[in-house]
Amino acid sequence: MPLQAVQLTISDSFVELFRRCKDEPMALFLDSCEHAAGQWDFIFRQPQQIITAGANWPRVLEDALATLPTYQGPSELPFQGGLAGAWSYDAGRALETLPSEARADITLPELSVGLYTQALMRHRQSGETWLLAPQEELETVKQFWLSPSPQSPNQLPFRLMTSWQSNMSAVDYADNFARVQSYLRAGDCYQINLAQRFTSLYEGDTWQAYELLRQHNNAPFSAFMQLEQGSLLSLSPERFLAIDEHGHVETKPIKGTRPRAADAEQDRQLAEALQCSSKDRAENVMIVDLLRNDLSRLCLPNSVKVPKLFAIESYPAVHHLVSTVVGKLGSTDENIQLLAACFPGGSITGAPKIRAMEIIDELEPHRRSYYCGSFGYFSQHGRADTSIAIRTLVATRTDDKQGAVHCWAGGGLVADSDCASEYQETFDKVARIIPVLSQQFGANSS
Repeated sequence: MPLQAVQLTISDSFVELFRRCKDEPMALFLDSCEHAAGQWDFIFRQPQQIITAGANWPRVLEDALATLPTYQGPSELPFQGGLAGAWSYDAGRALETLPSEARADITLPELSVGLYTQALMRHRQSGETWLLAPQEELETVKQFWLSPSPQSPNQLPFRLMTSWQSNMSAVDYADNFARVQSYLRAGDCYQINLAQRFTSLYEGDTWQAYELLRQHNNAPFSAFMQLEQGSLLSLSPERFLAIDEHGHVETKPIKGTRPRAADAEQDRQLAEALQCSSKDRAENVMIVDLLRNDLSRLCLPNSVKVPKLFAIESYPAVHHLVSTVVGKLGSTDENIQLLAACFPGGSITGAPKIRAMEIIDELEPHRRSYYCGSFGYFSQHGRADTSIAIRTLVATRTDDKQGAVHCWAGGGLVADSDCASEYQETFDKVARIIPVLSQQFGANSS
């Protein structure tokens, strides 16, 4: 039976609507937070197939996509049945031979990707809401969304049970910074991304934490995903790969950061200093060149271009330096292959990519899990949009009530980086995440 799409008249926000299914395994909310950069919000639930194994995942995903029923509905809808979910940074291990020095203490699968025939979509500007479902299930699924909101079961409120602890002290970071500098001087890399991980024990409903964080971050590529043994919360400002149904590709790497200031004039000066910084521009160009090369592996000759360099994008916690790289695929049948060719994104590894990833595995004490991976969707008609999973938290559960929540922050290091400034930048990047959760949900909060 074909997949069909119908328009719904429904006034609830997508945050309110997602509460209905937030506890379902593989329920996924791709959330633009009503940011100007985001056009659509999506809720996915009840996938027909779940792909978690890392081995040969590009082929597995392509094979799954080929099993979908045909779609009958408006051609302009961005999702017409397909894949959606999260790819961990460590999914890159299926694509390249990498060392295994960093400790793998987060026991979530390398992929959490579903084959979805159900999706709720809302166009941010028009407010139109569309439901996709198999023809024979359409009325039942429609009633799920249109009926009065069910009474949520009483759940334990979200609470941090310990203070945040980093897996690198300031001394550890300085030691690792020095080792990065030695690799840079030796010519191993031009740039290496180094991140620290913050961890707290928690109890309760992580969706409550996400609702608070989305208000404070307003990030256009935010996401919440419920897993069998945990949940993923992302407040990402960074697009990875967007592909339209004609094969046009866009990626928007972020490289270069300054904190925001409460004083408007000081804030403007910080943004201006970032845009004029020769160091940050050099970092940005390194990653732009890496992505040009990655896209060129599959895009048509002479189609890869850089229409925008060094644009400033401002978010509640930081200013970012953002560039835009575009290309054109010969066929959207190559979408998954392009993801694999570019994965993980160069903005969070360094350059050259494989050597940078080897050094990251040597210096960072723990594997990154879903931090620096990707969230997104691939529709069977060729549209796709994915993020770089920065400003991302991974929560694992040891039982129904308690577990550990991890949050990372890092930055690209180059030869003229300053250790103290780079260390501080990691805290600037999570300034609207870790302190916000501690203040609202900390062990000592009321």
